[in-house]
Amino acid sequence: MERFAGSRKRIIATAILGPRGCGSVAALAWLDLRPTGPKLELNMPRLIVVNREGEERTVEGDAGLSVMEVLRVNGFDELLALCGGCCSCATCHVHVDPSFAGVLPSMGEDENDLLDSSGHRDDTSRLSCQIPFSDALDGLKVRIAEED
Repeated sequence: MERFAGSRKRIIATAILGPRGCGSVAALAWLDLRPTGPKLELNMPRLIVVNREGEERTVEGDAGLSVMEVLRVNGFDELLALCGGCCSCATCHVHVDPSFAGVLPSMGEDENDLLDSSGHRDDTSRLSCQIPFSDALDGLKVRIAEED
């Protein structure tokens, strides 16, 4: 590695975690860190969250995560999400802004059955683990449902 000392290139390794958190190197690539042009700005989609106390906060999230993951990454620990997003517990229940109804994926049978077990279900109820977060959902407002 001494021959690379002073070089502006670095080796990047991407790890893929297995089911038990065991990592293995999946890819190796050179990354040239020299400035090459205008600064690239990444605009992440925003999610507006109303917690159980009624406090509203706007957060950003990576497109490709679920709404549940965006909530958890941004510290909304009151959203338990006990099953980790497997659509088997309904502890990630949220109420979504009705103006986004046409953009959301349709509700599956499992999600519908789980929401039936909630005493706080209404027409805007969804499981946040079943909503893929994307640029099309920029500005989506969700309210974390009361705990059952």
